[in-house]
Order: sequence, then C-alpha cells, then structure tokens
Amino acid sequence: MRKYPSNLSDSQWNTILEILQDKRKRQHNLKEIFDAIFYLLKTGCQWRMLPFSFPKWELVYYYFSKWKKDGTFELLNEIIRGKIRKKKNKNEQPSVGIIDSQSVKTTRSGAMERGFDGGKKIKGRKRHIVVDTLGLLLVVVAHAANRHDSKAALKVLEKLNEQFYTIKRVFADGGYRGELIDIAKQKFNLILEVILRTDKEEQFKVLPKRWIVERTFSWFESYRRLSKDFEYQTDTAEAMVNLAMIRLMLNRIKI
Repeated sequence: MRKYPSNLSDSQWNTILEILQDKRKRQHNLKEIFDAIFYLLKTGCQWRMLPFSFPKWELVYYYFSKWKKDGTFELLNEIIRGKIRKKKNKNEQPSVGIIDSQSVKTTRSGAMERGFDGGKKIKGRKRHIVVDTLGLLLVVVAHAANRHDSKAALKVLEKLNEQFYTIKRVFADGGYRGELIDIAKQKFNLILEVILRTDKEEQFKVLPKRWIVERTFSWFESYRRLSKDFEYQTDTAEAMVNLAMIRLMLNRIKI
C-alpha cells in the first residue's frame, strides 16, 4: 500500500492495537482502515474520494461507523490521554477542566442541526469541549451554533460528570456566567470558575487557564476535515474531533 504522511507508524499502530486487543483473523488489515480514516481527517476529502490504495471506502466507512457507535474512539482517547498524563507526572484521571466552544460553518449536509451564532456571525454548529490542563480532550458535544454557551453547557457538564468523577473544578469564560454556576454546583457538584478580562487595554493578553482550551482549538486547525463541520450527524462531528485528538496524542508518544 502506498505510504502517506498521515499513516500511522508501527509504534503508533501498536499502541492502538494494544488497546483494541483484537486477535481475530481478518480479511482486511485494520491498520489500513485507520490509515484511511486519518487520511480523510487530515486532507478533508470525501469518503468516496479515498485513494484506491486504501481499502474500499464502503468498508472504511463501515468500520468508522461501528467504532463511532461502540465507543472505540472515546476509549482510545481515554487510554492514550492517560499515558500522556502519566508521562507528565500527572494523575491519569484529571481533577480540573477548561470549557469553551468553537463556532464553525456547516455545509448543506449539516442542515440537520445548525443555527446562526449572532456573536460570531456564523451559520453552523458549535464544537463544545472540555480539556484538561494539558489541553487534552475530555469530552466534546456538537450542537447548533445558535444555542448560547451557558445553556448548551448543561449537556457538556452532564457528560463530563458521567465520565470523570474526579473533576471538581471547571474554568470558563464570561459566556458561562449566570445561573449555570449554581446549577453546576447543585446538580454536578462542580465549581464553575469564570475568568474575566480585567484589563482595559485593547491589545491581546493571555488569560490564566482559558488559553489552554483556545490552544486546543488551534491544534484542530491542522486537520482539514475540521475546517468546517462537513458531517450530517452531530455524533459523527464529535467522532472527528475525538480522532483529531487521538492523532495529536499519538504523535507525542515515543515507544
């Protein structure tokens, strides 16, 4: 098979294979399936436009859909994130999160759920994420862009609370002020700490903690599939974000 820059190295594939624990004899090489998915993520091509050097696009999409639904991508994200946190002398389970959203345009295929973000002047969806203090993805929720951050964050915090009982504090920007702070405390036992700009200067100033999640969004810019939300379903959009983080983290692991 032709080699592409987006292909997994042998050590990176071994990391995934160790997590999957797949010992079945298969007709198709799962590494080639993952390579095809990461090629699509990196280049932004359509499923039907995958190069012929990969397995048939129908087969690649079948596995993508299967892994999306059975939680494989989230599992890979969780375990690889734990490895990196341990490497950085941190507990595998984080105790602090940073929340923010990113509004992105959709294509016609994304008409199923989209809206107009009046603040950003964007018609599309929001990628609502929580990251740890290293900027690694914890949870992602995709929803229509017209939903205000303080309202949509309830679902994000609920998902965070279900998956990370260790998290006690979440940092946020001014868009999360109001009753959400009380709801987060009462319903999820989370301290939602809002960090506001106190300087009156017009020039850019880095704010504590908030820059971490903003940097994560900038990392996603390396993947053309995330330049817009091309997906018909929101869970597919969430899977693409998880895959981007998996690829980013694999690049940090040296075996």
